Amino acid sequence: MGPHPAVAAIRLAVRRVLHDVLTDVATRRTLTPYPGTPHPSHEQPPPPLVLVACSGGADSMALASALAFEAPKLGIRAGAVTVDHGLQPGSDLRAAEVVTRMTALGLDPIESLVVHVGRDGGPEAAARDARYAALDDAAERHDAAAVLLGHTRDDQAETVLLGLARGSGIRSLSGMAAVSGAGGRYRRPFLHLDRQTARKACMVQSLPVWDDPHNADPAYTRSRLRHEGLPALEKALGKGVVEALARTAQLSRDDADALDAWAAQAESSVRDSGGLLECAKLFALPPAVRRRIVRRAAIEAGAPAGALFARHIEEVDRLITGWRGQGAINLPGKVVAQRQGGRLVIRQG
Repeated sequence: MGPHPAVAAIRLAVRRVLHDVLTDVATRRTLTPYPGTPHPSHEQPPPPLVLVACSGGADSMALASALAFEAPKLGIRAGAVTVDHGLQPGSDLRAAEVVTRMTALGLDPIESLVVHVGRDGGPEAAARDARYAALDDAAERHDAAAVLLGHTRDDQAETVLLGLARGSGIRSLSGMAAVSGAGGRYRRPFLHLDRQTARKACMVQSLPVWDDPHNADPAYTRSRLRHEGLPALEKALGKGVVEALARTAQLSRDDADALDAWAAQAESSVRDSGGLLECAKLFALPPAVRRRIVRRAAIEAGAPAGALFARHIEEVDRLITGWRGQGAINLPGKVVAQRQGGRLVIRQG
């Protein structure tokens, strides 16, 4: 008798991602010489390491369990990282419990990382930034081939709605990518699976699960959306809203990727010999392409991508399309955009 359908679905999703990781590792090792000292041709490089980011919640516990089950069959080392944000009393004890659970699953290495959460961008964004910085650091120290994240289809739907509410354009509507980060470090195997599948997989395997109280706290935007917004949408529009939003994310991502590629190709043609952006040439481009070039220039000048919203780019765009002698535009990161002699100049103020 095979595993429960929920467990089978979870394991299949992880198996597919691990196969992709192995393919990527093999490709990199073919294209890039083995780092460090010369590696004897008869000696095989060490097996790749894949880490799982585990909070102790149902999604990440199901992911950790599946990784522990599938990785050895493919010759992959499997480890885990848990991040203690220090935002709740007893968070250090909770992190220690997660380490114990990961150890019981046979994962190695296992790390518990304590981070300091700042205030930039609000509590949710600040916690996310601190978490990813810690995961990046752990992945680099352990030379991990990938870090698995337990985001589900429900998380994707929430992300799309949050992007829609911000009005930040099609890239926000594309939600989370299945593969992201430097060199494709982050992998999200569960984006096509719902949250209940992960919870069911934990239940039938008797895996202990921790429910983060922040996920039910109405002080947090995503929590209100999860417990009030999405149920209201389903009540008004019927079942299938989550699935439809997840499909929207994929379609939007395909469109955004195509427009990004177009903008990358067009950028060199709108710069003068000194590398400055020419407003007349920018004006001739489709708005979606032009604004991508402007956004990239702002980020290169030092504007934080996470703080650069559509309204900022629209203001800068008016220097190109609605020029009436207006002054400089202040952007996040102390970046200033202004029009000078028919050129769009974006630099540190």
